[in-house]
Amino acid sequence: MPTRRNHPRARRQAPTNLSDLNIASELSESGPVELRREASRNRHSPAVLALTILATIGVVAYTVFLLQIDNRGDLLPWLLVIGAELILVFLGLMSMWTMLAGYNKQPPFAFHEAQRRLYNPRLNEELGIADDPTAWPMFINRRQVDVDVFITVFGEDLHVIRQTVTAALAMHGRHETYVLDDGDSDEVRDLAAELGAAYIRRLGSSGAKAGNVNHALSITHGEYFLILDADFVAKPEMLEETMPGMADDTVAFVQTPQVYGNLHTTIARGAAYMQSMFYRYIQPGRNEFNAAFCVGTNVLFRRKAVKEIGGMYTGSKSEDVWTSLLLHERGWKSLFLPQTLAIGEAPETIEAYSKQQLRWATGGFEILLTHNPFSRRRRLTLDQRLMYFVTATHYLSGIATGVLLFVPALEIFFDLRPIAVAVGPLEWALYYSGFYILQILLSALILGTFRPEVLLLAAASFPIYIKAFRNALYGIDVKWSVTGTTGGRASAFNFIMPQVLTFVFLLITSAVGIWRDLLMSTLNIATFWSVVNTAVLGLFVWTAWREDRLRSRPQASRALHPAASLEAQPARTPVLDRDALVAAHAHTKEAVS
Repeated sequence: MPTRRNHPRARRQAPTNLSDLNIASELSESGPVELRREASRNRHSPAVLALTILATIGVVAYTVFLLQIDNRGDLLPWLLVIGAELILVFLGLMSMWTMLAGYNKQPPFAFHEAQRRLYNPRLNEELGIADDPTAWPMFINRRQVDVDVFITVFGEDLHVIRQTVTAALAMHGRHETYVLDDGDSDEVRDLAAELGAAYIRRLGSSGAKAGNVNHALSITHGEYFLILDADFVAKPEMLEETMPGMADDTVAFVQTPQVYGNLHTTIARGAAYMQSMFYRYIQPGRNEFNAAFCVGTNVLFRRKAVKEIGGMYTGSKSEDVWTSLLLHERGWKSLFLPQTLAIGEAPETIEAYSKQQLRWATGGFEILLTHNPFSRRRRLTLDQRLMYFVTATHYLSGIATGVLLFVPALEIFFDLRPIAVAVGPLEWALYYSGFYILQILLSALILGTFRPEVLLLAAASFPIYIKAFRNALYGIDVKWSVTGTTGGRASAFNFIMPQVLTFVFLLITSAVGIWRDLLMSTLNIATFWSVVNTAVLGLFVWTAWREDRLRSRPQASRALHPAASLEAQPARTPVLDRDALVAAHAHTKEAVS
């Protein structure tokens, strides 16, 4: 029988406001119709498996077709197409392989056994907390464990933070909840006091989010810590589902998906759907390679593992994947659970999306250029080298797409063709459909229907990734920014001028191509693709115009939830101001070193 312990958190926590709890429950459990549909789909559908195999065959066939010398056209466009398509083919094949490797895999028996033994009902009865699941002690390998929950804050709206903190406090299992405020906000401090969460404000802001977490680690003591971004509302069972993964003493972190609930704009839907395949199939597949990586939120860490690598990696704004890489190099394992345990906010505007993708892509390219997984200095298995190489080169697919946008212009203006004239349109269409069309069908099957928003963002993001590659190449720092709805203060056109210029160029190219085809009484495949590319980028430009138009309308500021007006009760929670932080750090320095 475990030793009875006092539960100070249960005594000092402010009473949970039922209206707040209802809000969090609605966000995390009901959500929009799209989330319910996604939850009801069978991730291991036989149709998905069959189409994955067919798409893999299609990728191989198209690669063979492109590399045949007899099919080669003029050298310059052929080299551009071959270079771009080989990047897409490689990443496509690796995706298919990863999906097949993890298909229909389930957590081991030890995971389910650890979940069964997580709580001790008899002890809860003795302690008088049977009706308060937030105070139930958790046991891993028959030993009681302590868990800290870190909510990282950097200027998010108060009502967003309120929902996240309320939901975190209501999670089942005994834990301490901390609001880590890098925004230096007294309002956030008072909100934490009102809700009953501890508040930590550091003296500086070095290291961005990773530095914020490291600072909290220096003055807290939980054996495990869960990281939540300020806009991710956790479900009550978050710890119940993730803690059993720590029954394996070699697991450094347990990651769960990022799922978005604000799918009411074109950009938000596109950003959310672009990640659906990754979280439903790619990350679970990476479990088989011990290469599932942290995505920065909704992740449970083992403090010992993070301490071993010197804390969260602060040399990049993509601290999540870098921290994962360093942990894997030290021999630690990772585990991804494909369960929706928190609902967050996708970037709603072009500004927010551009900044998010720039930060993510820069981190990937930094790994490629400064920490190449295939370097002899990397202490990774072959499986991990392959997976991290895919991670590091993933955003090259966006640059490759941008290159392909300009290839039709070479034929329209200079009569330079990537494919030999002898190759008929039907033969080309057969191989091309085996590559692209099957992948689009697979994506549509996974997402439930064809999502044009995904195609829109995939075609229009190449300037972001080119800039990210330049940043990584020259070591240009990327300013940290909030992903969610706080973006979008500036005009969308401030962030998409390269796309606008490309659209104008393609529009002229399409007009010339149509005029030339009319004169020759023929339909050229280059004209067809130029018109398609123009239409896609035109839709993106129209989305930006519509976003600016909506922003220009006079609107009332977003109303805070009524619960935000409740009277604060700072006496119910420890609030650590600057002086208290210095004192706490001095007293605990020896204990955590």
